[in-house]
Formats: sequence, C-alpha cells, structure tokens
Amino acid sequence: MIIQLNTDNHINGGEALEERVNAMLEQYLGRFFPRLTRIEVFLSDENADKNGPDDRRCALQARLNNDDPIGASHNAEDTEKAIRGACDKLKTILETRIEKQRGY
Repeated sequence: MIIQLNTDNHINGGEALEERVNAMLEQYLGRFFPRLTRIEVFLSDENADKNGPDDRRCALQARLNNDDPIGASHNAEDTEKAIRGACDKLKTILETRIEKQRGY
C-alpha cells in the first residue's frame, strides 16, 4: 500500500511530518491497510499566515481494492487534530463501505 503526503506551501512537509502522519494512519486505519491500495493525505493551512480556529485542514483519500476512491476531511486548530479528525471520519466511511461489500 502507498501513502502519499501532499502539503501546501504553508506547511513544512519534511521527513518528521511524514513519519508522524504515517504513524497516525497506522494507528487509526492500519486494520484496513490490506484492503487499500493507496492513501493520499492533503494538508493545508486555510488562513495562510494568520492564526485562527479551524486553521488547518486534512483531507484523506483512500482507494479500496476494486472500488471507487473515498474521502474525508477535517479542519482543526492544529495539524495533528486535523489528521485525527479526518482519520476518524474515514474510518467510519471505510467500515460502512466494507460492510456493504460483505452484504452483497
């Protein structure tokens, strides 16, 4: 499975961030990894250099084997909370999608 991290030019997308994102994805979505071919992570700073509530955004797109891509996003005051929120939402969507596949 491939994890691709994308950041805008207001977020430093270095190796430390990539390791932290990969660890969080493993923690929240690791049980789905055998069913996934790819996860794309998009991190952005909505207000650029200004601080404010829900300033950071994390959008996730997961590609299940032999299925259409699905996505979830979350805004929060910092990057880590945005990632956690998006992971929680994507986990719920993946659970629902996989249950529907089993039901058919």
